[in-house]
Amino acid sequence: MKPALVKAKAAQRPSQVATETKKELIKRIRKLEISTRKVVTSVLGGQYHSVFKGRGMAFSEVRQYQPGDEVRTIDWNVTARMNDAYVKVFTEERELTVMLVVDVSASEVFGSKERSKAEIAAEVAAQIAFSAIANNDRVGLILFSDRVEKVVPPRKGRSHVLRLISDILSFQPEGKGTDVGAALTYLSHVAKRKTVTFLVSDFLTDELEKPLRIVARKHDLVPCVIVDPLEQLFPNLGLVDLEDPETGERFLVDTSDPRVRGKFKRLMAERKGKRETLFKRLQLDAVELSGGADYSQALQKFFRLRARRAAG
Repeated sequence: MKPALVKAKAAQRPSQVATETKKELIKRIRKLEISTRKVVTSVLGGQYHSVFKGRGMAFSEVRQYQPGDEVRTIDWNVTARMNDAYVKVFTEERELTVMLVVDVSASEVFGSKERSKAEIAAEVAAQIAFSAIANNDRVGLILFSDRVEKVVPPRKGRSHVLRLISDILSFQPEGKGTDVGAALTYLSHVAKRKTVTFLVSDFLTDELEKPLRIVARKHDLVPCVIVDPLEQLFPNLGLVDLEDPETGERFLVDTSDPRVRGKFKRLMAERKGKRETLFKRLQLDAVELSGGADYSQALQKFFRLRARRAAG
């Protein structure tokens, strides 16, 4: 039994709610856009810009020398032709490609609070995507379970971001398991230039180190870990019928037994410790997103950490 993967039957993935009409989905997307744009406009947009720099400096133009200009920027060829000092002007090559790599496996269905982990993933992805297009960056999407389920190439614009959010909320995956390696291997093959990659998952899987290491060498990889309070501490609920959503295996567990709750707590703490140690070893700045918490604050904390590191 994989304790970390065992879930009580709870919220359904939004895409699996058969009664949800297209009109209702559009309404939910619009509501999410409004709430997300407020956060991006007031808080995240500027922080995003300061943390994620462009690919470098690109030549813009040549103009006459002005007092205070750096001598090393003088274009000597133009200066010789014009018989006057001219300097080269450079601007930041700002445009980036942001990839949202989002876990849509069966374990994302779970949620003990008002939102499932799938809904949290959609909200966080929306905040990141709107921050990106506000800075004229391109955004792409990879949805994965135990396979790559759907790929949307990077583009700009509001309508494109709304499509990405719709895909995350409404997509019905074929697979139930989780294979982070499959998603990251696909990204490595198709992304020829460096991207800022947000990997959004509950990370309830093993064999993470190799794919994370390979992608982190080329791309700016940011793990976004979705956790639920019930997955960290099992409450005393008596006899509970549990089901692993990824395998369908069922278990009858006596949660009134303190030994059972203690073992579960230790196993989850051990899994979390190994994950955090791995991120630290690979020098990855992870964002932890907890059900019932303010996700924008978690992103703000991440941006501040990145800004301090860049300044130092």
